Amino acid sequence: MARARIPAPRLTHLDAANRPAMVDVGAKVASAREATAEARVRLPAAVARALAATGHRTRKGPVFDTAIIAGVQAVKRTHELIPFCHPLPIERCEIDVDARRGGLVVVRCTVGVFHKTGVEMEALTGAVAAALTIYDMCKALSHDIAIEGVRLLAKRGGRRDFARPAGVARAPAPSRSPASHPAAPRRARRRLPSTRAGGGR
Repeated sequence: MARARIPAPRLTHLDAANRPAMVDVGAKVASAREATAEARVRLPAAVARALAATGHRTRKGPVFDTAIIAGVQAVKRTHELIPFCHPLPIERCEIDVDARRGGLVVVRCTVGVFHKTGVEMEALTGAVAAALTIYDMCKALSHDIAIEGVRLLAKRGGRRDFARPAGVARAPAPSRSPASHPAAPRRARRRLPSTRAGGGR
């Protein structure tokens, strides 16, 4: 018995003439979508010690809290930065900033929406913006700060789910039905409460 052929992956942002185009989601059915992305900030040892001594504050203000606010703002404006992203009414955005040993700061951004398209780019944009803000708040101490490891950790909803192996990423919570969506935010270190962005655009 012959095996069914699996279609080869193709770029979705190209039309039949190979010109750039936004994906048409008009005929799709809305569903719960969620994505988590990560960015890592590597601080020199002297910078990490200085921040720890001040409770992660600089003359510009609280570093991690400012990064969280910047990340949420970036999530809501992703479609203005990435040309073919659809404007989305973001329903949930959680950003976790975790200072670890060795000068490593891990930023994770989880975004949720009930819509026709996913939020991978929103999660990635939020994580990167928060990481860039940490750099900006600390660059007076050193220009050897590095941003690395930007990647998608997990997504749910749409045609297929994705999650990195256990121990590498924490997958988002299972997709919810409209009746139970959205859920209350989970508790975590330095996380902004769930944020709605429906009325500002």
